Amino acid sequence: MKEEIVLRPSNAEDFPAICRLLGTVFHEDISGLLKEMEAGVYEVDRSLVTEDAGLVVGHIQAFTRELSVPGAVIPAAHVSGVGVLPTHRRRGLLNRMMHRQLREIAAAGRESVAVLWASETSIYPRYGYGAAASRLFFNIMNREVRLPAPPEQPSGKLRMAEPTELLPEMTKVYEQLRAERIGWSSRNDPWWKFVLGDPESHRGGGTKRYAVVHETPGGPTGYALWRVKDGWNNHGPNAEVQVREVVAADPETYQALWRFLLGIDLSRSVTVRLGSVEEPLLHLVDEPRRLGAALGDALWVRLIDVPAALAARRYATDVDVVIEVTDPNLEQNTGRWRLTGGPGGATCTATTDPADLTCSVTDLGAAYLGGTSLAALAAAGRVRQLTANDPTIGFRWHRLPSPNEVY
Repeated sequence: MKEEIVLRPSNAEDFPAICRLLGTVFHEDISGLLKEMEAGVYEVDRSLVTEDAGLVVGHIQAFTRELSVPGAVIPAAHVSGVGVLPTHRRRGLLNRMMHRQLREIAAAGRESVAVLWASETSIYPRYGYGAAASRLFFNIMNREVRLPAPPEQPSGKLRMAEPTELLPEMTKVYEQLRAERIGWSSRNDPWWKFVLGDPESHRGGGTKRYAVVHETPGGPTGYALWRVKDGWNNHGPNAEVQVREVVAADPETYQALWRFLLGIDLSRSVTVRLGSVEEPLLHLVDEPRRLGAALGDALWVRLIDVPAALAARRYATDVDVVIEVTDPNLEQNTGRWRLTGGPGGATCTATTDPADLTCSVTDLGAAYLGGTSLAALAAAGRVRQLTANDPTIGFRWHRLPSPNEVY
């Protein structure tokens, strides 16, 4: 019997089946509050499903959000929920979904960049996604590290409450800082609900999530989100503080928040999954090895419209370079592009001039946020530098990307 697997746009009636599929693929309980959270940010018109005899067997979606890039905030398709049922692997379904989504994003013309978090890092380079930002995991021995003493006259104080009660203060701080924090995504009300959502199935035996804000006479300057997983051993209390997010506008606020988190009663460790590779904590504690830092990948970037994407961001120094790009998935990106720009703006146009360097769209995506060096990619043989006109320094930025949210 001939097999008919259909790739089509999703509809509202597909949502329960999509939740079941994603729960199976990612080994999660997509039910209750978590299901409500997903429904709050789900964009039915940006979701695709593959269907086999009425059964949803594959899914991919994109969210409409903004992304902070060097010197700018731009629209970016936030790709998520990519999965195929185990019974339907090795049939080309992922290829079909990924290629169609890329073509649809390009045809819409709203977003020159797409981004995602890769559950399997070997998959996404074949579709043009490059590893553009890293993160640090911390497993801190909090009784073994010391921070500088607090100021004699602190500028503010900490207030702890339910996360939803502190939402106005957290939103204000986040919006004040977002444009300068490369790799951060915009958060409207549904996305804040998603970020603060706290289904019991995702607590891993820990407490509910807590929040604390740092308040000054001029307004809030930072906040932190965390939970605690209780524990005891032969030595006594052994609780783990699991930090979700620390956002601070200035060094005093940052230190106050971390002094609080590292000093929570009965705890002996503090873990962080989304630390910045430039985390100031590395330079504050007296025993940095006790932070237990480990490097991992974070945000992956795909340039949908190469000239538009390169013109949208800013550059640390003046650049005038011809880049020859290959893109087997979106052929309109293949060609030579003259990028002229600097800290004040940029243009990028097609040219027939000789190339200064050649690369794939995957490697250009990896370099886009300034977190992956073009020089490092050249040293790996992935970028070919053909002349002495090297734009590596221009592509870097004064702040490395620090993605703070898996969606």
